[in-house]
Amino acid sequence: MRLPKIIVPAIIIIGVVIFQSLFIVQEISQAIVLQFGDPKKIITKAGLNFKLPFIQNVVYLDKRILNLDSAPEEVIAADQKRLIVDAIARFKIVDPLKFYISVGNERVARSRLSTIINSRIRGVLGTQELATLLSTDRAKQMSIIQNDVNTEAENFGIKIVDVRIKRADLPPANSEAIYSRMQTERQREAKEFRAQGAEIAQKIRSTADKDVTVILANANKKSEIMKGEGDGKRNNIFASAFGRDPQFFAFYRAMQAYERALIGGETSLVLSPDSDFFKFFGKSAVPAIKKR
Repeated sequence: MRLPKIIVPAIIIIGVVIFQSLFIVQEISQAIVLQFGDPKKIITKAGLNFKLPFIQNVVYLDKRILNLDSAPEEVIAADQKRLIVDAIARFKIVDPLKFYISVGNERVARSRLSTIINSRIRGVLGTQELATLLSTDRAKQMSIIQNDVNTEAENFGIKIVDVRIKRADLPPANSEAIYSRMQTERQREAKEFRAQGAEIAQKIRSTADKDVTVILANANKKSEIMKGEGDGKRNNIFASAFGRDPQFFAFYRAMQAYERALIGGETSLVLSPDSDFFKFFGKSAVPAIKKR
């Protein structure tokens, strides 16, 4: 049995109508049902929902906490020091209807919030000195900024969860000047430390040279004393030996003279054969050692 020709188009039309009448709201979203641009219904719970087909449409808004990274802003502190501040904010759409009526969409909302945040940063941080902005007191200033921004963001159906300074830097020109000043200061300190080190080294060298001089003088003194004592003992021994056997002592002294005069093996002497220098060269000239 063949279906009438009108049933198939009717089924298609009914399917399209049903498709246009249903929409799903996700857990992370909230929806506004509009009829010719006029808000008719706000849906904040997830699930399947219905709308009038063709004459109503749905605008979805995020329910999550959103991040806003504002553009870096130059702030002049109370002590006229310049600082580049890069802030980040976190916000949430808490009133979808007010949000839609006041700003329309998330792009416009981000632009408006960024302007408000930068304005409040300049207003609050501009009353503080640079040292305060770089200390732990900065958290207190950010809390004030968050409260001020929240007051204005309520008009958009937005709640500011947090505002923080992501980065606070000096302008490039100031950074270079500070770096140059720090470099000069470090160089000055290095020269001062080197001068102090050189002075200490000179004192140590002077003390060491004085100690060396004293030690050498004492050593020379002791060596001269010991040498004198040795010479005295030697002379006493020689005197004692000369007294006991003068002939042997004369022979010993002659041998020492031969050793000093004939050193090297190439010494030539021109003397008379009967010179006293050669009196011990004869065989019979060697004195007999007396038996004790």
